Amino acid sequence: MDKRDRAKLHRNRLTEALSTAGMSQAALGRAIGADRSTISQLVSPGATRVPNGHFVAEAAQALGVSSDWLLGLSDHPESAADVLKGVMAVAHAERIEVGAQITRWHEEAHGYKIRHVPATLPDLLMTQDLIDWESREMLGRASEQERGFAEAQRDLMRTSRSDYEIAMPKHEIEAMARGEGYYRSLPVDLRLAQIDWMLSVYDELYPSLRLFFFDARQVFSSPITIFGPLQAVIYLGRHYLAFRDSERVQLMTQHFDWLVREAVVGEREASGYLRGLRSRLGG
Repeated sequence: MDKRDRAKLHRNRLTEALSTAGMSQAALGRAIGADRSTISQLVSPGATRVPNGHFVAEAAQALGVSSDWLLGLSDHPESAADVLKGVMAVAHAERIEVGAQITRWHEEAHGYKIRHVPATLPDLLMTQDLIDWESREMLGRASEQERGFAEAQRDLMRTSRSDYEIAMPKHEIEAMARGEGYYRSLPVDLRLAQIDWMLSVYDELYPSLRLFFFDARQVFSSPITIFGPLQAVIYLGRHYLAFRDSERVQLMTQHFDWLVREAVVGEREASGYLRGLRSRLGG
């Protein structure tokens, strides 16, 4: 861009920012320690002067816009921090508060396909006894609220037009069935009941609900949930990262679809696979 064009663009944007902020030239001068005449020269018609970096940085901060936008280097008046805040949010993963937040995210995505990779077993498919067991293991007590969150998700599935796809590592459900690793203290009767419950819910909600099991030795995924085109949420452990910009949502959607393509147990085989696990447990 030629110097005259850049000066004109800066002049127009400085004038626009003053108007939007409801700030006079004199007030801006006081805020940044500049003479009013200096600012007047910059915004006067036909001005060809481009201010130095110090002036631009101070003016941008006082006016609540980005320096790059004032100089014509960006089309976004927001600062980089504000842009990032608009596309990504961090939620502290306190179990009860986040449970309520996840329910709200599900309600917001009413009618859209939801794609989910759980950290353990999906809440949607957990029995109340397993939720209580998990809560006692982690919190030292059962949680009525968490029961409610799982039931709320099932109710949304039953009443909304949303499709729900769950992709999870095959070893997770097998560890639960055998009582290994994370599930080593889970009694066999609760494991049997858990598989029976998963079969019952899956048979009720399929094909709106679709299960896929992948081999974690071949493919891997962090726990994520993608709420249609609205947002994608990554679970970190103590925090959730929620992205709302379309580029990242699409990227994570493609990642989930890759997990589905690589699944060793597909949606049509999921019920039979669970029944096979159930039969090996006996009871």
